[in-house]
Amino acid sequence: MFTTFIKKYLPKIHEINQRYSKPRLVMSGPVKFCLLLLRCYLLLLVGLLLYKFITVLTA
Repeated sequence: MFTTFIKKYLPKIHEINQRYSKPRLVMSGPVKFCLLLLRCYLLLLVGLLLYKFITVLTA
């Protein structure tokens, strides 16, 4: 069942991936910098959540 699904939809998935492989929007430098800061902030929050989870488990 899964293999028939893959065989049936793999070309369509590949076509969609090819269509959206290159971004159509051009981002300026400040936008890229803000996105980088947001990514770093997200990683910091995930790290804090993991730290809190581990300290709660070990306490």
